[in-house]
Amino acid sequence: MFDLIRMDWGKHLISKLKESPLPIITTFFTPAFMAESFAYPNDIFCVICDADISRAWAPVAPITSKIKYFAPTKRAVERLRSYGVRSESVFLTGYPLPLENIGTEKMEILKNDLSHRILNLDVDGEYRRTYKALIDEHLGKLPEKSDHILTLLFSVGGAGAQKEIAIEILRSLREEIEDGKIKIILSAGTKKEIKEYFEVGIKRLGMEKYSTDKIEIVFAKKTEEYFQKFNQVLRKTDIFWTKPSELSFYTALGLPVIIAPPVGSQEDFNKEWLLELGSGRPQENPKYVNQWLFDFLKDGWFAEAAMEGFIEGEKFGTFNIQKIISQNHFPKS
Repeated sequence: MFDLIRMDWGKHLISKLKESPLPIITTFFTPAFMAESFAYPNDIFCVICDADISRAWAPVAPITSKIKYFAPTKRAVERLRSYGVRSESVFLTGYPLPLENIGTEKMEILKNDLSHRILNLDVDGEYRRTYKALIDEHLGKLPEKSDHILTLLFSVGGAGAQKEIAIEILRSLREEIEDGKIKIILSAGTKKEIKEYFEVGIKRLGMEKYSTDKIEIVFAKKTEEYFQKFNQVLRKTDIFWTKPSELSFYTALGLPVIIAPPVGSQEDFNKEWLLELGSGRPQENPKYVNQWLFDFLKDGWFAEAAMEGFIEGEKFGTFNIQKIISQNHFPKS
């Protein structure tokens, strides 16, 4: 990569950015390295999106580098320091979660959504009885009834990884979906072919007649529109099924995670982080999800995992990053 940069790879991009040299914030290291190599005149911030990282994220000369890192976990911070990055260039911020799912720093939106979620995940009320003091402390008084039925969101990877699992979920949960016991949301991202794959699969199962109250596909052609839709459906999601990508950090929104098989070593680290946090567990055979999903529901694991993610996960990454950048570039008068 650095050989390519020495051959002026990225020089035109940085020259265009120099025309209005605001601080650069990137979620991948390559643009950060380009900016530093071509003498970008303002700060360069790199947001890390995994629980642990390889040496590739650190500059060739970390001691003299001007790149500053926003790290989601202590482990990522320690890893950067072990690679020689200066302590003052590493900020433990947490992962930047969408503010439309949090609200202000009082977390009024997040707490409201989690209050309704707990009702769906604690079917017998055992968790609420056992941990009433904990719930009262963090959420306050819960509503009498949830504002939605039990809802599971399955999200494929950006390249459509593991899309076949979605059809297995629908096939196994057909009866429960038909009876209104659970709603399934399938996230197709911005990939039209994934959306069409879901639609064909639903039709082959004879489930195309079901309304969006039972099965919903989240898709948009434009990335920004997709993120808006995705964040909106998350608010009514009770169980989040995904491979352990950067979406692992969404467990801090009070979402219990069913962990699909990791793709790549960085996702192995994210899986380990979820397991340590207590808010995720590996998927079992999708063909029998109609059995094990409701077993986990009855024994209270999902309710406990939702609270573990909320309490132990870092929720203020976006606020922390905003504050750091504002302090550096927009000092109070």
